[in-house]
Amino acid sequence: MTASSAQTAGQTPDQVREEVRNRYAQAATAVVGGTGNAALNDQLQTVDDSCGTSSCCGGNGTVEDAFGAGLYGSDDQAALPAEVVAASLGCGNPTAVADLRAGERVLDLGSGGGIDVLLSARRVGPTGFAYGVDMTEEMLDLARTNAAKAGATNVEFLKGTIEDVPLPDASVDVVISNCVINLSVDKPKVITEIYRVLAPGGRIGISDVVAEDHLTAADRAERGSYVGCIAGALSRAEYLAGLSAAGFVDAEVEFTHEAVPGMHGAIIRASKPVGMASSS
Repeated sequence: MTASSAQTAGQTPDQVREEVRNRYAQAATAVVGGTGNAALNDQLQTVDDSCGTSSCCGGNGTVEDAFGAGLYGSDDQAALPAEVVAASLGCGNPTAVADLRAGERVLDLGSGGGIDVLLSARRVGPTGFAYGVDMTEEMLDLARTNAAKAGATNVEFLKGTIEDVPLPDASVDVVISNCVINLSVDKPKVITEIYRVLAPGGRIGISDVVAEDHLTAADRAERGSYVGCIAGALSRAEYLAGLSAAGFVDAEVEFTHEAVPGMHGAIIRASKPVGMASSS
């Protein structure tokens, strides 16, 4: 599994990371300014016409049911501040597949405006806790404001990258993420960090864009940009190999809907074996 396909576009990993940060800083600023979810996805599509209809971009001025806020039920949307829903740019609903239980500690990688953290906090209840990690100050500010509006007290948003999570070993029971790992420039490091912060017996419930195995890195780049969640996506085989190499068991990648030809929104599940120590 390659750490990054960023070099195929002539960019260094740091340049790619900064481009991603800028993109989501702009999104957060737009939401604060009153932009709704459909308009936000339309704006991101206008910024990068190579996005196609990927979940990070939306497309053609609409938010399809397969992307963004449309993936969350009306009850979930109604229970959250409008700005939380507006900032939803993911390709799935990881809180719906993570089987969260009361009292669990949850970590959302790339938490953005906070929708999955706040929904997780509701599911784990007052005896549980939900963390969000994001590298974008503007998104962190938006998420913290949203948490205050929602009256959520069992949440914390931390600044950091998903390659270097600012939490101790074995500190959470569940790790979720929504269309963010494909944006990382070092995916093996992300997966080992997930393994490190999970307690033994912990699990992942991740939504991401995943390529069919026959697509090369060049094929993926032809279908969309890195910041559009396409060029940097792993294949199913690469995802499974990376999870296995980190020590995960019972790993599976389930395609749910096609984002662009040969590339899909997907659910990724795996578990950390009971009794296994975290790897640093």
